[in-house]
Amino acid sequence: MSLATSSLIDVKTVADLLDRLGGIPADRVRFHPTPGTATEQDVLDLDAHGDSSCELIDGTLVEKAMGLEESVLAIIIARILGNFVIPRKLGLVAGEQGMFRLFPGSIRMPDVAYASHARRKGRPITDPAPDMAPDLAVEVLSLSNTAREMKKKREDYFSSGVRLVWIFDPRKRTVAVYTSVDDPIVLTIDDTLDGAEVLPGFSVSIKSIFDELDQQLGQQAD
Repeated sequence: MSLATSSLIDVKTVADLLDRLGGIPADRVRFHPTPGTATEQDVLDLDAHGDSSCELIDGTLVEKAMGLEESVLAIIIARILGNFVIPRKLGLVAGEQGMFRLFPGSIRMPDVAYASHARRKGRPITDPAPDMAPDLAVEVLSLSNTAREMKKKREDYFSSGVRLVWIFDPRKRTVAVYTSVDDPIVLTIDDTLDGAEVLPGFSVSIKSIFDELDQQLGQQAD
């Protein structure tokens, strides 16, 4: 019996499964392969065929939740990070399709991620889902994301070695900054987001990020 299957041995109903996955909507759970039996190769096969982006959680394929607004915001964040990281040759910045094998049987796809050269250990990355955790994982909340789902993500991130997590809420216009699973510092548009010890010297006005989002979507900023 695989580790993923054994972790779902007490799951008897669809409701049990959704609860285990953090209360996510049923339409984001793939039932082929059967939950508890999906493998890393299944994730890679979906990616190779241009199918929906899925993460691998407890042997289950779970579709990422991201609409246009969330995708635009993620690209803005990735560009701002890249403008800081790339000229300084600090590492790489990945977007919402970037896969990371956090530990065997677990593939996560942060909406934006930064991985330092030290984290990469100098190796060229040719594996579509490299065996490494980024230094920084960024998530943009979508309407179908639940609080328990996001906590499970943070548990996976920090247990695998992620040092910093930013969770952007485009509706509340806030950024929750985590250095551990719980107890975030919540920043608003009046605050400045910095890179702490992960990206020393990096800082950006949160208002400027959401103002650009509004400009791109043709909305008037408050």
